[in-house]
Amino acid sequence: FFSLSGLRQKSSVQYLNRPDLPKLAYQRIKGKSPGVVFLPGFASNMNGQKAEALEDFCKSLGHSYLRFDYTGCGASEGVWEECTLGTWKKDVLTVLDELTEGPQILVGSSMGGWLMLLAAIARPEKTAALIGIASATDHFVTAFKSLPIEVRKETEEKGVWKLVSKHSEEGFYNMRLEFIKEAENHCMLQSPIPVTCPVRLIHGMQDQDVPWHVSMQVAERVLSTDVDVVLRKHGTHRMSEKDDLKLLVYTIDDLIDKLTTLA
Repeated sequence: FFSLSGLRQKSSVQYLNRPDLPKLAYQRIKGKSPGVVFLPGFASNMNGQKAEALEDFCKSLGHSYLRFDYTGCGASEGVWEECTLGTWKKDVLTVLDELTEGPQILVGSSMGGWLMLLAAIARPEKTAALIGIASATDHFVTAFKSLPIEVRKETEEKGVWKLVSKHSEEGFYNMRLEFIKEAENHCMLQSPIPVTCPVRLIHGMQDQDVPWHVSMQVAERVLSTDVDVVLRKHGTHRMSEKDDLKLLVYTIDDLIDKLTTLA
């Protein structure tokens, strides 16, 4: 059906110029609609295994595919420490507006799963379907609010919270208090989420970073009636094992099938 280890003829990095804003790095393959757009996770970039596997798959199907780096991440310009969730939401919307044609299947990994929902609300006409992988909707805010009161007080005094993570070389990320406060403006799990397109949510039950019940909450909150959740019992946060990538590819294949039949 499809090999994840095919000969890679890689797309090349291009830059989207924006007046008064940092340039965004992206890689694009042109092809049929619906296209697929990959939204990386927090402090991640467009060169991860999931992003590359999706490129190979879309190329094999002849569908368009776009991956990019948020401001301050990967090959994009900008200062990471100055960014907010709102900065990155703006990046997603700009990329959808400037670099894609017609409705897209948005694939969001971790924080990208939060951003894809925000994008779907802001650009319903550009959103054909959503696939969340270990969706981290509201996660920074939820995690911060569940900290012991003394840790929160200390963070408010210092202005920085050390978010422990094995994905960081230092073993933690320095999260600015401003980042958390700004992210509160984008929280979604307290009320219905006005997204009506098909939604697929994949989450590993061994995820040590974002609990799998976040995906269940998203499934409950979205207004769409076409929602599937797949829990992988041994899956971790990265969801980059061979079987994880196979599941992701099958999920996209199934959605493309469904969307092109509906059309």
